[in-house]
Amino acid sequence: MHLATVTIEKPLETNFILGQTHFIKTVEDVHEILVTSVPGIKFGLAFCEASGKCLVRTSGTDPALVELAQKNALAIGAGHSFIVFLGEGFYPINVLNAVKMVPEVCHIFCATANPTQVIVAESEQGRGILGVIDGSSPLGVEGEEDIAWRKGFLRMIGYKL
Repeated sequence: MHLATVTIEKPLETNFILGQTHFIKTVEDVHEILVTSVPGIKFGLAFCEASGKCLVRTSGTDPALVELAQKNALAIGAGHSFIVFLGEGFYPINVLNAVKMVPEVCHIFCATANPTQVIVAESEQGRGILGVIDGSSPLGVEGEEDIAWRKGFLRMIGYKL
């Protein structure tokens, strides 16, 4: 077995969701859940088929994001994995629980805009995702000033009262 890291290539502020699923129906079901969860959502979706033709299947509402998803799905190359890139102004927090509830979705590895590396194992059978490195390691523990900033930030962006 060979281990490798695959860096997600994307614009700095672009959010994405990376997960594992179990059926080709995922492409249509994730598409439907995204467009019914957030009106006007812009996204690109790619799914790595794990049997049959073993194609990367795609869908979405924004051609550039579909292309970005396809490119990253091919680079990861792990059967039954999927990746969704969200357009500017759309965030995982608004769709993540809906995506988790899609019957075919088995696992979510991450939902982030951070620089991300995907840890991939490769054997003679194929590739699988072991996990992700999402962003950077902690540099310390928050203090009182940091707590005040965190609470203020969440209220500033409207996520808390």
